[in-house]
Amino acid sequence: MPDTTPLITAADRLADRLRALPQSALRRGAAAEGLALARELVLRAQRLEAPGEVPRVLPDAGLFATGDQLAVAANDFVEALALAPPAEREDHLKEALALVRAAAQRIG
Repeated sequence: MPDTTPLITAADRLADRLRALPQSALRRGAAAEGLALARELVLRAQRLEAPGEVPRVLPDAGLFATGDQLAVAANDFVEALALAPPAEREDHLKEALALVRAAAQRIG
């Protein structure tokens, strides 16, 4: 299993940033960006856990829950990564880390 620490660290930092943002910043798009990232990580986890099944959409739990949703989604993705073929795990991990870093740049 590849080292997932960089992904969890980056996701936790971004989740903490989302939790600390004022409501005005969350409304201006930070919460939507965080939720989109959480949904993408959940989608990727579901594809690893149940290939061929229709994925479920992570619900919007509100502006102030986005950071928590992101943290949980990242941890779920890491757990699901163990189900990927060993030769593909590193690629899945790199893609997820790139998504988190890109979202962090957009959120600021």
